[in-house]
Order: sequence, then C-alpha cells, then structure tokens
Amino acid sequence: MIDDLVLRRQVCFALYAASRAVTDVYRPILDAVGLTYPQYLVLLVLWEHDGDAPTVSALGAELRLDSGTLSPLLKRLEEAGLVLRRRSTRDERRVEVELTDAGRALRRQVEDVPRRIAGATGLSETELVAVRDTLTRVAETIHRQKEQ
Repeated sequence: MIDDLVLRRQVCFALYAASRAVTDVYRPILDAVGLTYPQYLVLLVLWEHDGDAPTVSALGAELRLDSGTLSPLLKRLEEAGLVLRRRSTRDERRVEVELTDAGRALRRQVEDVPRRIAGATGLSETELVAVRDTLTRVAETIHRQKEQ
C-alpha cells in the first residue's frame, strides 16, 4: 500500500519548493534594479502591451491579482517613476496604466533575466517549455473549476 501522506509525494509541496527556489534566484537579480518579483510581473505585462494602456482590472485579470494586491504594487511603481495611472478619457470609472520612459528603459536592463533564470534551473529549453506549459494547464484547470 502506498502512503499518500508523504511529503515528497505531494504535488503541492513540489510546486511550493520550486516556486520558492525560483523566487530566490529572481530576488538578487531584481534587487539590483530596485524591483520586487510582483512588480517585475506587472512590468512584464505592461512591456508586452506597451502603447495600449491596459486598465487596472485588465492587469489584475492577466496577473490573477485582486485590486487590493495590485493597487499597492502600482502605487510603488508609480512612486518609482516607472508607470503612470490615470482615469480613462472614455470612461472615468476605469483607471489605465502606462509605462513612463523610465519604465520602458528598465526593460533593457532586465532583458537577460529570463535567460539567467532558465540557466539556474539546469533544464533544457524543451524541458522548461514543458514545465511551463504543464503548470499553466494546472493553473487554468483549477481556475476554471473555481469559477464553476
């Protein structure tokens, strides 16, 4: 009989341990440019959509963050001069977020971050893509189940 209540058999622990390990690799890299990991994630979305000025709610949906978590991140990024928040001219109820020139310039300083993180994992590109795709599928499946 296999005992399911063994730590090393828990998917949740493997995810937790991997997440902590990867975040530990990110921390000193991002500290060097004055960012936290969550701030980096926000900037990744804004760099991807540069010129579109997504709304706070659209950012939250993409990052799966609620406004109580996202708003302080945006406030700190705005205080650092990396983003601007402003009311939409089309709909005053919506707040749009856009990169400043400093926010755009920061992108060049962190261009090697994905490569450095990938190198730290010791996985091949094929393995990394497989891990990412599997984890994305897990997250999306659980997210869909929660919404039902």
